[in-house]
Amino acid sequence: MSGEVFHKGRVVSITPELTTVEIVSEAACSSCHAKGLCGLGESKTKAVQLPASPWDDYKVGDEVTLVLKASMGHKAVWVAYVIPLFILMAGILALLSFGADELVSGLCSILAVAVYYFVIWLLRDRLKNEYIFNIKR
Repeated sequence: MSGEVFHKGRVVSITPELTTVEIVSEAACSSCHAKGLCGLGESKTKAVQLPASPWDDYKVGDEVTLVLKASMGHKAVWVAYVIPLFILMAGILALLSFGADELVSGLCSILAVAVYYFVIWLLRDRLKNEYIFNIKR
């Protein structure tokens, strides 16, 4: 069980191809008694689309739990945060070691990260197939 990540959600739409579940992602401090004073606590509503199965008997409004393997979450962190950080740092250090100006090094490294995210965006359909949630009641 510890190898899975759970999110509570509500089914908002069902089509023959997709089941859409709405989850509320809350900040870690959202349960704090002082969240109204500090303004750091926030929650976001996200819609997750899952492939529909003909044998699922979910209805719009059903409360469900989405399950994702923890390893997929770790992979997402690497793709979204760790690799871009390495690209940024490697670009800055490499360009500075070749004698480039700090401003040029910084801007070129930011451009390299932007290109990386553009490639990720181009591969979004391929990546979408790797990150699949399962529904449990």
